[in-house]
Amino acid sequence: MPTYRLNVEYEGTRFRGWQEQQNARSIAGELRRAITESGGDITELGGAGRTDAGVHALAQTAHLRLRKPVDAEPFRRAVNGALPADIHVLSVLPAADAFHARHDALSRVYLYQVSRRRAAHAKPHVWWVKREIDPARMAEGAARLVGRHDFALFCERAAEQTSTLVVLGKAEVAEAGALILVRLTASHFLWKMVRRIVGVLVRVAAGECSSDDIDLLLAGRLPPGAGEGIAQWTAPGAGLFLERVIYPGEPAMPAIAAVTPVPPELPPPGARWFTGAGGRKPEPERGVSTVDLSASRTAPASSSRRVGVKGSASGTRSGGRASRPDRRGRGR
Repeated sequence: MPTYRLNVEYEGTRFRGWQEQQNARSIAGELRRAITESGGDITELGGAGRTDAGVHALAQTAHLRLRKPVDAEPFRRAVNGALPADIHVLSVLPAADAFHARHDALSRVYLYQVSRRRAAHAKPHVWWVKREIDPARMAEGAARLVGRHDFALFCERAAEQTSTLVVLGKAEVAEAGALILVRLTASHFLWKMVRRIVGVLVRVAAGECSSDDIDLLLAGRLPPGAGEGIAQWTAPGAGLFLERVIYPGEPAMPAIAAVTPVPPELPPPGARWFTGAGGRKPEPERGVSTVDLSASRTAPASSSRRVGVKGSASGTRSGGRASRPDRRGRGR
């Protein structure tokens, strides 16, 4: 049976997630409709990860099985012509008959964007945290998460999971302008796990929790102030991106970078922006502060600076004996 690998990007604001639903718009539902309208006779369509409502993807991977083969590139263009503007198929590639987007994936990479300022253009793609947050604290907390742990308290409906043990391979934190970026890599994620992790890290960065509280959560104990659970600390879907799904033989991820750059705010009123006429900076007027912004004007807004030490699964404390991982990819 002809099988194809699809790479898909989408802006998830208007959708109820990836998974097809009877009474709501979904990414997979729109994709199925567009494929059918373009002449594809579908027998199976499945994604590598079930992103939640409002969550975005830079490169979701899906497998598509059709009753008859298609000419991949003209077919891709036809499908894109039938899709709404916020979903786009990046590639359609012939695949082995047994290819399965979820089962064959080695790891999934999620990126979360936390903004330290109000941003007019990036609102659907960031979580604006209004209180003061320290990236170094966030990096310290993220390092505690790396390795094999029981993430039962970080997921929704833990009792329904085959296993809540997850090996988190990497946890990276970086600054990019006004953004703090969090990138998590694992073989699979539990439902809402990424957003709960980010919510906890923001509380650590704000001084409302300590890194030791993360150890408590991983040990299955709630820290002070958590009430009956940490569901209320869950970060919103808007800042979350499924960045990539990695398969055997594929290259490693590039350096962490912002998807929607948010530069720092300009200086407050009373500061002088030097224009550097003739390469000379004018003398400041008496009583007026001066700020040289030439560096910020020339530096790319998307460049990022890693905070702390990137987590690694080696040399970390591990949890108990793991049962077989649930590779449904229900992270987010």
